[in-house]
Amino acid sequence: MEHTLTGDFRRHPRFRSRFLPSEHTLMVYRPPGYRDDRTRRFPVLYLQDGQNVFDRATSATGEEWSVDETAQRLIETGAIEPIIIVGIYHAGHGRIDEYTPTPDPKRNMGGKGDGYARMLVQEIKPFIDRRYRTLRSAANTGLGGSSLGGLLTLHLGLRFPTVFTRLAVMSPSVWWDDRAIVRDVEALTAKPPLRIWLDAGTNEGEEVTRDSRLLRDALIRKGWVEGQDLAYLEAEGGGHNEQSWATRVEGVLRFLFPVRT
Repeated sequence: MEHTLTGDFRRHPRFRSRFLPSEHTLMVYRPPGYRDDRTRRFPVLYLQDGQNVFDRATSATGEEWSVDETAQRLIETGAIEPIIIVGIYHAGHGRIDEYTPTPDPKRNMGGKGDGYARMLVQEIKPFIDRRYRTLRSAANTGLGGSSLGGLLTLHLGLRFPTVFTRLAVMSPSVWWDDRAIVRDVEALTAKPPLRIWLDAGTNEGEEVTRDSRLLRDALIRKGWVEGQDLAYLEAEGGGHNEQSWATRVEGVLRFLFPVRT
């Protein structure tokens, strides 16, 4: 299958971590204008399942999120601020373990999310900050993912609000470990400064919709305000797949990275 990358990319294959056995390739999208002004720095969005977000040729399903095409168009038209986007490839057979913050006793698997967190916070982010002209503060750093990647994204945002404050939580696997992520939100003693996009597709099943509403309601009870620092969408006809997530990327980018006024 032909590659479908749009824009200016750099590839860092087989990134090795002290905290996990698996290697993770990094795909880095540099926004229009990156090479024109050598002094300008840019916000960064890190995305899980990096195989699937930019390129059909590397996607496990043969479909992609079209994040590069969407970002390129929105940046060139001035609809969002220019951002660097880092796609972190998942670990193949190790994906479920690495993307889950707790082990699920019913499935006898999972729970290596903290190792992934250490890799991302202590190794990948510093690597990107050294190699690229990034705005390093939490206020300028986003994180996103879908399914288990969405679950991981919210877990990391709640745990590391001094590192990430803009979250794209798409079709999250709220069900994992008897909805442990909802309990995590309910256990918050103070509301961290997170701007959160949360969504689900109506064709993902009634349980997914119900779980997403539970998570939304828990966030609202803790002080998030829909339309301000929380966007919630039930995408009509949306499924649990790359094509559906691709249709929501524009909304995600517009909400998380609006043009500064």
